[in-house]
Amino acid sequence: MSELEPVLAAFAGGVLPALAWLWFWRREDSVHPEPRRLIALAFLAGMVAVAVVIPMEKFAASYLKTQELWLLSAAATTTLTFIIWSGMEELIKFVMAKLTVLRRREDDEPIDPVIYMVTVALGFAAAENTLFLLSPLSGDSLLQTVLTGNLRFVGATLLHVLSSAVIGAAIGISFYKPRRTKHLFVLVGVILAIVLHSTFNFLILNTPEEHLLRTFGFVWIGVIALLAVLEYIKRIHPVIKKSVWRS
Repeated sequence: MSELEPVLAAFAGGVLPALAWLWFWRREDSVHPEPRRLIALAFLAGMVAVAVVIPMEKFAASYLKTQELWLLSAAATTTLTFIIWSGMEELIKFVMAKLTVLRRREDDEPIDPVIYMVTVALGFAAAENTLFLLSPLSGDSLLQTVLTGNLRFVGATLLHVLSSAVIGAAIGISFYKPRRTKHLFVLVGVILAIVLHSTFNFLILNTPEEHLLRTFGFVWIGVIALLAVLEYIKRIHPVIKKSVWRS
């Protein structure tokens, strides 16, 4: 392998599957699609989120490691680390979406927050998968790289999509509700996203390798349920109060 080939392979294995998923999810908003420039911005925001969250995760892991000798066992420390990482990732993805696309005037339909959150998640997964693929590439073939990328394409990418879409769905369901209700829905959505992400990580850590497909199956079930929720969100319309005229 030349020096450039592993980088290109990692980029292809990380980004191209995410773009394929992006094409699929954008079809859910085919009636009034979001501007491509905002979709690109959301995708880029997700990639930047990886650069933001990695130092935070390293600090959290380092800090928890120092507490292991007197506070927690090694197994408990590992589990807690992954829970904290899950929370950081979901919060950072949401914050990046909020700062870049969720406050735009184009975000004018209940389905739009879901599309934007999914796009941010796909950008995050693309950058994360690329970094993952870069680490073991020395001496590996391009085919091996693509195959490894496909495993993460099915698992980790779907997990990011599902957890972020839960937050987007919470925003969409409360789209026309009072501000205080919206805040409550967002809070519940973020908590649920963190729980889903943490549960998946816990199962990955504690499931034998031969049963990992079962864990990925739970993610697919979640995605199917999400698609059903999206059909409900598409039917949400503002309540128009009729004026009563007295003669």
